[in-house]
Amino acid sequence: MTSPDNILLHLPQAEERQVREVFARLAEQGFPPQQQTPHITITYSPIMAVEAVRRAADLLPSVIPSPFRRVGTVVFGTKRKRTVAWLLETTDAMESAAREISALNPESRGRSWTPHLTMGLRLPREIVPDYIRALDEVTSPHFKQLTAVRAAHWMPRIQELTVLAGASSEHRRDHRETDR
Repeated sequence: MTSPDNILLHLPQAEERQVREVFARLAEQGFPPQQQTPHITITYSPIMAVEAVRRAADLLPSVIPSPFRRVGTVVFGTKRKRTVAWLLETTDAMESAAREISALNPESRGRSWTPHLTMGLRLPREIVPDYIRALDEVTSPHFKQLTAVRAAHWMPRIQELTVLAGASSEHRRDHRETDR
């Protein structure tokens, strides 16, 4: 099964490295390794609506870079596999842009958007409490701020990343962008 198309936000390299260090410390403790590129998803779909991509290209340049603040930990999923993520808050301008883009994606939940950074993908539900406890232990209490420095449209089925806003110097085509 191919991962869905995404309109997503990338972190600067230093922050991405910090997240990957957390992934590595969790893996050292025996938890499933996390291979995904750290990112914040605005919306996703098996094939992204052209209107959503166009509107993202219009709206996102005015809000990138955008600050995010970690405000908690959330668990997504109702089946055997769960996702653990950092819950994030951002500016009203980014929030408004993301909701408008999401509303143009027929596969989304309308104008709803829950900004988050996935820290544990496809985890067996039995390990989630221990994973959250370990995540809290290995994450520096000072690592609370994140910055979205680039917005992009990622199409994994053809391995194409189109930068919509922000720094294009970090353009990479080898992402594994799944966030569910």
